[in-house]
Amino acid sequence: MLRIAFLPSNIANQIAAGEVVERPASVVKELIENSIDAKAKHIHIDIGKGGLQLIRVKDDGIGIHPEDLALALARHATSKIKTEKDLFQIQSLGFRGEALASLASVARVQLASKQKNQQYAYQINCEQGQLSEIKPVAHPEGTTVEVCDLFFNVPARRKFLKSENTEFSHIQDVVERMVLYHMDKGFVLTHQQRVVYEFPIAETEKEKQARIAKICGQDFVDNAISLDVSASGLSLQGYVGLPVIARACRDLQYFYVNQRPIKDRLVHAAIRRAYQDVLYSERFPAFILFLCLNPESVDVNAHPAKQEVRFRDSRLIYDFISSQIKKALQAVRPTATHHQVMLEVEESVSVSAVSSPKPSLATMPWHVRESIQQYSVLHDDAGDEEKPIMLTQAHQQEEVLPVLVSTPSTMPSLGYALGQLHQTYILAENAQGLVIVDMHAAHERVLYERLKKSLENQDIPSQTLLLPITLNVTEKEIQCVQAHQKFLLSMALDIAAAGPGVLIVRAVPAQLIETNITQLVRDMLSDLSEHEKSYQVEDKTREFLGNFACRAAVHANHKLTILQMNALLREVEKTDLSGQCNHGRPTFRQFSMSELDKFFLRGR
Repeated sequence: MLRIAFLPSNIANQIAAGEVVERPASVVKELIENSIDAKAKHIHIDIGKGGLQLIRVKDDGIGIHPEDLALALARHATSKIKTEKDLFQIQSLGFRGEALASLASVARVQLASKQKNQQYAYQINCEQGQLSEIKPVAHPEGTTVEVCDLFFNVPARRKFLKSENTEFSHIQDVVERMVLYHMDKGFVLTHQQRVVYEFPIAETEKEKQARIAKICGQDFVDNAISLDVSASGLSLQGYVGLPVIARACRDLQYFYVNQRPIKDRLVHAAIRRAYQDVLYSERFPAFILFLCLNPESVDVNAHPAKQEVRFRDSRLIYDFISSQIKKALQAVRPTATHHQVMLEVEESVSVSAVSSPKPSLATMPWHVRESIQQYSVLHDDAGDEEKPIMLTQAHQQEEVLPVLVSTPSTMPSLGYALGQLHQTYILAENAQGLVIVDMHAAHERVLYERLKKSLENQDIPSQTLLLPITLNVTEKEIQCVQAHQKFLLSMALDIAAAGPGVLIVRAVPAQLIETNITQLVRDMLSDLSEHEKSYQVEDKTREFLGNFACRAAVHANHKLTILQMNALLREVEKTDLSGQCNHGRPTFRQFSMSELDKFFLRGR
């Protein structure tokens, strides 16, 4: 065997660079972070040949003292932490003091800087660890770092890089993530001396939205919910997109922890759960979110490139993010109150009249009958304030529109039905213009939310298995069952160890008796091991209720009266998440008068 020996410094530096510098975009990220930490207000990024030839980042920050220029290029030299305590309350983006040293080992680096009130700026060069003399140069206040010929001395790394356009697209992504958070800073990005992005400082809400629209598109700005909530020492701000702009991939998902852009499985799982009732399983929500918390509650040093973090209380973070986004989504719905709708009552109808004969209570499993009301009766035992809005007919014929005595200012959000299109869509007039409602999707959401609420405060019914199920598991999974026994029982699951490496399942939730119990238990144990919590039973139950609501809702080719249409509109207005059915399809679409006028060329 070879004897143990110290690595040559140049090899050690290149190994360190491999952890920090994956590609040109990694260099851009590190340099922009340094500029932000230096309190720069304007940052200019110049790129040549996708970053392979040139990366230059210039800022107007506080600069570097001339005597510290050489230290800035040395490993583990930093001004951002001083004591061990500082490691547990990191508030800067960079802190380990190795970025510039790593860059200098795999590229030709030039560093120039000037501090306020200094007569001259000073510059130092570094190539393969060799520092030049420090000399005065002409340079404004701030710092410029120029990185040339990346990986010129590591050809094995260079050949694994992609084309210039591909590498530049990664650089664009890094810059966009910085631009979306740091609204108080101006950014300019050029490639081959051509300006690609120019973002002035955004102070007003209009300027901020213009910046977001430039990166994420105007469609996101028009269909995003603003979020600003705080609880339990946590703060969540930003924007969450409505389900209507969900994507086929995760290309419009930006999440930040204490101003640091990250990609975290826990965070994405929490956001995914918040959207669970309004998205197709293969679609991804769009969002820009900023989470702020005590620096001592998060470890930002869990990943060499600082793209991942580790939370001290991951369950708290998960529940907070998921619940706050879900509340925001639920709050977006058309609303109609009794004082807004002034109608004379001659004939009444409830949304129960909308349902065509569908599965009756007798067709539902016995364990659901006890906890769910008859699906077609939404307000049987409600008080006066909860009863459906009563509507008027001018004549006894169903085809005649109701007599409306409301004004545009008091008209309900979804307006009043005009008629039915191909016995599939409801056409309604409201104060803004025309509303088209998918009657099946809308009724499905109403029924689904009703079924969910009927189960909220009831224990999950349990069904004892005639033949218990045995599972071969690991010792870790047995320990997981023992540690979460109380939770499993609350989910109507009777699971216990039956010997080394064996679990026995004696009872399961009654409504899931026909599902794959083995897979359900294994999925729950996986969730409990990773997040200390599992929603498998709730998710399966909701899937069951959602499928039932879909079957029970009124379908296409079913004729509705004007009264039935209006009754459904009123129910949609007071139902959570009513903008989409539980499968993710939109339930209605608003067309304003200006949109209609533009289409028909009115006023030209």
